[in-house]
Amino acid sequence: MNAVLLAVHVLAAIVAVGPVCVAASMVPAEARRAAKTDGVAGAAGRLPVLARICRTYAVVGIAVPVFGLGTASSMGVLTEAWVLVSILLTLAAAGVLALAVLPGQRALLAAVASGEAVDVTTRRLAATTGVFNLLWAVVTVLMIVRPGSTTGV
Repeated sequence: MNAVLLAVHVLAAIVAVGPVCVAASMVPAEARRAAKTDGVAGAAGRLPVLARICRTYAVVGIAVPVFGLGTASSMGVLTEAWVLVSILLTLAAAGVLALAVLPGQRALLAAVASGEAVDVTTRRLAATTGVFNLLWAVVTVLMIVRPGSTTGV
């Protein structure tokens, strides 16, 4: 059962978190392109699609911590330091996504649609997206290295 839970957890991370990280990283650059071309080029059309990918896969991404907690519990490592740190970083990443990245994307979409300047909004969104991606990178490393783990998985 551990192998099944672990496999679903890893697949959910790849399928759900990966697209959010990539699409969110593309939004600031596409917004700059759209602003330079007055929103006429394909960049303006891609922005809503990228934002929708982020919103949709953010919801699907809830499966990652759910199966992660199930896996850690079934393996008896739920109280290990690397798991607890991963849980905290996952919560932080979820907070950054929900409270900064997704609202920043909405604000950027509105600014591009109205023809407003997007420089400050774009830089802020790029920075928060970078923080989100960095948090997931650290969680991924912790999941692979598992400092102090003796599970043998």
